Amino acid sequence: MTNLPGAKLILLTTTHRVAPGLLSWPAWEALRSAGRVLASDEGHPQVAAVRQAGVEVEIVAPASAPALARTLTGQPAGAGTTLWLGSPDGDPGLTDALARLAVEHAGEVPEIEVLPGSYDLPGARLLDLVSVMDRLRSPGGCPWDAEQTHASLVKYLVEEAYELVEAIEEDDRETLREELGDVLLQVFFHSRIAEEHPTDAFSIDDVAGDLVEKLMYRHPHVFGDAQAEGAAEVEANWEALKAAEKSGRESVLDGVPAGLPALAYAAKLVSRVRRAGFTGVPDAPYELPAELTAESAGVLLLAVAQRAHDADVDVDAALRAAARGYREAVRTAEGLKPE
Repeated sequence: MTNLPGAKLILLTTTHRVAPGLLSWPAWEALRSAGRVLASDEGHPQVAAVRQAGVEVEIVAPASAPALARTLTGQPAGAGTTLWLGSPDGDPGLTDALARLAVEHAGEVPEIEVLPGSYDLPGARLLDLVSVMDRLRSPGGCPWDAEQTHASLVKYLVEEAYELVEAIEEDDRETLREELGDVLLQVFFHSRIAEEHPTDAFSIDDVAGDLVEKLMYRHPHVFGDAQAEGAAEVEANWEALKAAEKSGRESVLDGVPAGLPALAYAAKLVSRVRRAGFTGVPDAPYELPAELTAESAGVLLLAVAQRAHDADVDVDAALRAAARGYREAVRTAEGLKPE
């Protein structure tokens, strides 16, 4: 296929997730050297910034992708370069329409180049999540979302966390991706609600900023001059720094959330006691009593949690695995297929 002599069409793609005007140097060179710069509407994120840089922008609004393709390629020989500021929606159907014209009218269309003018950095789609969450929560958004509070969302946070755990334990990659999104939604939802507090508001940026500071502080072997040989030393340093942060606590058990499921709560208490080297309380007896009562069953479960910790076994995960095996055994005995 030959191209229309002396004519060129540049499709400049940009992302709305960076500030207007933050374009690559090749993009600015193309904008300044183009004979015509076209855009879809005055509200295009880049139009004002490009005009402020002294580049004239014409607004065209064809009714369809084929019509836009004809407009962009309808240049006389020697017309130079036309640059199209790609629309935020990606101009659905435009590339297909241009390809069709190139095939049907070989030799009558200009050379076409796609030039990325700006790029999404890692995490850029989180900006979209901020916008969506704000829209849902704002007047005119979703009535249900607008009524939620930190307290009303707690049950969903717990449910989503357990569904994520299940996806991890079952090595279900598709569900893992979905459940990570559901947990992330809870973080953004709570942060958006927190913005509305009358006296102590904070945003997702505050949450992320605090987390970044914490991670950098607790990883001095990465972001500072400390040395750490292996994961065990890293974990010891983490606990020492964490203890320094929480120096006002009276007990080694302060800060363990009592709302954890019973077995996980016991395991966390045991972990805290072991890490602190506390020996003031003997371990629970690890023996099955002749008559099991509520009290003796609790003591036995605590003893299991203590022994499991010492054996580096996640007792909560171990019980879930055993329960899943029991479930499958029951289904098999019932003549049903495993889930």
